[in-house]
This record gives sequence, structure tokens and C-alpha cells, in this order.
Amino acid sequence: MMEALDVISSEHRNLWRIATALDQAANQIVVGEEIDEAFFEAVFDYLEHFIDRFHHPKEDDYLFARLRMRHHDISPILDRLQSEHRAGPNDLRRLRSLSHAWRERRIDGSEFATALKNHAQQLRLHIRCEEKDVLPAARGALRPEDWHAIDKAFLDHEDPLFGRAAQERFRALFHRLAHLAPESIGLGAHEASLSSQTDQAFMPALLQVRALQNRYGRLLALKGIDLELYSGELVALIGANGAGKTTFLRALSGVIPAEGSIVFDGEEISRLPAAARVMRGICHVPEGRQVFAPLSVQDNLLLGAYRQPRQRAAGDLERVYALFPILAEKRHQAAGSLSGGQQQMLAIGRALMGRPRLLLLDEPSMGLAPLLVEEVFNVIQTLKTQGITILLVEQNAHAALALADRGYVLTTGRIALTGSGQALLKNEEVRAAYLGM
Repeated sequence: MMEALDVISSEHRNLWRIATALDQAANQIVVGEEIDEAFFEAVFDYLEHFIDRFHHPKEDDYLFARLRMRHHDISPILDRLQSEHRAGPNDLRRLRSLSHAWRERRIDGSEFATALKNHAQQLRLHIRCEEKDVLPAARGALRPEDWHAIDKAFLDHEDPLFGRAAQERFRALFHRLAHLAPESIGLGAHEASLSSQTDQAFMPALLQVRALQNRYGRLLALKGIDLELYSGELVALIGANGAGKTTFLRALSGVIPAEGSIVFDGEEISRLPAAARVMRGICHVPEGRQVFAPLSVQDNLLLGAYRQPRQRAAGDLERVYALFPILAEKRHQAAGSLSGGQQQMLAIGRALMGRPRLLLLDEPSMGLAPLLVEEVFNVIQTLKTQGITILLVEQNAHAALALADRGYVLTTGRIALTGSGQALLKNEEVRAAYLGM
């Protein structure tokens, strides 16, 4: 079964995003920017309730215990990891104490920022070790009877802490955390104060689409699409050519009209023009890149920031150049002189300049050489680890689903299947129709 590994890896993805957010929060504190204390409280609650209380004890008592029986050479690694597990609650108490002291101006921001960065680094090292050393060893050494016991522990319906209901609870807390994060931190959320809405047991979807339809003349291209997307998720939309994937993205961004309901962050936007949707943070990277060929690379990027305050643009420009160094080298060249892969990077960078709360990516690998395809997917992986909320339409279904938290399969204008990215990769219908297996 090995379902426990899906639980662990899902939690690792969330933790990696949190580590990235803590790093960026620390940078903002150093330069004197304010961050809502409720954001840090949500982070600390997540680490306490779903890492120190649930995640680590399950690993120690079941996965690690069984692995010690079957793979003696890995004991030193497990000893170190379990030592870090035991230290977790004390480390978290210290972070909470520093957070309060910083908020009350009893310590300098640099001290709190250093503690946040150190904690983020430790989280990353811990996750890398488990993903690189422990989980592969478990897959190779553990027997079916071991997995039966481990999976039962992680998925037990009667377990009030780690049963399926608890999985929904920790996802809800992660969505609350993302909702509270300042936009620039990159958890796919916007600046928000603690409200009665965020106190609800379950956070609402960032995007909720219901019964969406679109017509080309008499042809019904979208036939009642229902879809949800939560803050911080990467959701893949796959399907054959002509299934309606590009039409769906164009309907979301307002480029073409559509019937039905589109609710974004609690607001019905289906009647809003495209420009108003951009103002709300929906940024679309269209199929075929569509850069402004005569303009320079830098001017293309600055056009993406037209809705942002001017003082933000310079800093955002440097962040895009850090993500795409080749664009920095060619900043004064005409966009039309770039290669196809470079134009794709420019199109993504232009969208990022808009500080997207939802990034729509339409066929980012289309027409690119294999090495450039890999580079583009590395960029998407980076954006995902930063917690940017992404809806990805992609012809390379295997690569898209491997990255995705969840996926939808579109067939002739209708949703045919939905599930986690890993579940769809294993689905025999999907493998036969879209993965060539």
C-alpha cells in the first residue's frame, strides 16, 4: 500500500513552503517591514499541532521502528532525526517567545529574523534527509506486513489525531496560514488580518468554479465545469488537444465570455472584465508566450507590474532577474530576439511582476526542446516551493501530475476525473490515455 508515504510527502511539501515563507518573512523583518502577528501564530500552531504532535510521533513509533528492524545500517540517521523530533517542541517554544519579544520591541528584529532563518534551514535539512535517505530505504527494505501496520497507523479512521478527518484539519490550517501570509511572502495568499472567516474550521477555496460553460458559435466548448483551488496549491489540468483546457483558462482570466459562476476569494467575478481580474491578482501566462516582440525584455517585465505601486517594481524586477538570470543578461534586447525558451521565461516573469495571487500557466513547455522543458519545469517547481497558487495546463501530463497537489482530467469540455497528482499518475485510465503507458 505505502499510503503512509503519500501522507508524509504531502506534509513535507507543506513544510518546505513554510520554510521558504519563514525565510522571506525574516528578510522583510530585517528591512523593517511589518508582518501580522497572526501569520506567525498560524505557522507555530501548524508546527505544534501537525508536526510535533502528529507527524513526528507517527514516524518514530511506526515507520522508523519498523525500518530499524529491517535496515540496521540506517539507525544512525534515524537516531539523529528522532533527536531533532524530540527537540522540536522546545525549539518552537523559543520561537514563540522571540516572536512575542519582537512584537513588544524587547528584542531587535534581527535576532528574531536569525531565529526564523535557522529554523527554516533546519526544516529543509530534515526534509531532505527523510526524502533522500529514509523514504527510499523504507521502500526497499520494508515488507508488506510492515506497510500494513504503518499505513493503518497513518490512515486509521478512529485515530482522532491522524485519521482522515485530521488530514482535512491540517489542510484547513495550512490554508488559513496561507490566507494570513503577506502577499510578498509567497504562500499564495494576500495580506489579511485575523477575521471570523479565517477562524472557521475550514478555509474556503481561493477559486471556486461552478457550471462554467462557453460557446464558440453553436459549439459548446465547456459543458459545465466544476473546479476548486486552494491557496498554496498547484493544480494540473490535463486532457487531449481540443478538450477545452485553454478555453477554460481564458474564461477564468476574462479574455473570453463564459456562463456560470467564478468565485475568487469570496467574490463573484464572472461578470468582471479581464483588467479587473488582473487587479484582483489573477495573472495569465498564455499559450504561445505572446511577448511584445519590439519592446525590450525589461519593458515587457515592467508592463506586467502596471497595477503595482511604482516603488515595488524595482525590487520585483530584481527578484525576477534572480529567478531568470538570462533575462538579466538580455534586459535591453528586444523580446523578439530571444529563443523560445527565453520567451517562455519572460512570459512567466512578466506575470510574476503582477504579484499573482493565482497564476494561470497555459502549456509552458509547448514547442521547447527537451532540455528547455526540464528548465521550465524546474522554474515551476521553484514557484511551487514558494507557495504560489498555480493552475497549470500542460501537454506533458506526466510532468504536470508529478508536480501537482491535485489534478483534473478534462474530456470534451467536461471534468472526467479528479484526484491527487499521485493518484492520477497511478490511475490506469489516465496512464493509458495521457501517459502512454
